[in-house]
Amino acid sequence: MSLEQKVNEGIKAAMLAKNEPELRGLRAIKAAVLLAKTSEGGNGTLTEADETKLLQKLVKQRKDSLEIFRQQKREDLAKKEEEEILVIEKFLPRQMDEKELREVLSAIIRETGASSPADMGRVMGVATKQLAGKADGKAI
Repeated sequence: MSLEQKVNEGIKAAMLAKNEPELRGLRAIKAAVLLAKTSEGGNGTLTEADETKLLQKLVKQRKDSLEIFRQQKREDLAKKEEEEILVIEKFLPRQMDEKELREVLSAIIRETGASSPADMGRVMGVATKQLAGKADGKAI
């Protein structure tokens, strides 16, 4: 089942359950999917990788907003962002924890032969490709 189908099913269930936070998050995903499919250069379909990137982008936007709302002492708005993050993350693959990430990055550093901070670009290139969808770019 595609992301769009899962989201549509979720919207129906959230409407029946009158679950406002879930409904808000699902509608945000649906809007982003429709926008991506109909955007200039889009071919009307999204691959699984495209869907994952889209979901990660939505989570990142909400985390950035969450941070701003907390700085401004707007807990009411921060709570809404947190709720939406939880809904969107249900559709993302499991993220690696810090220990797993360190192990994978150590292996990549050995593979690339990096020995100084000057080699960071080479390591990051390989790491971002290998860990796409599995870890946040900031964490990498």
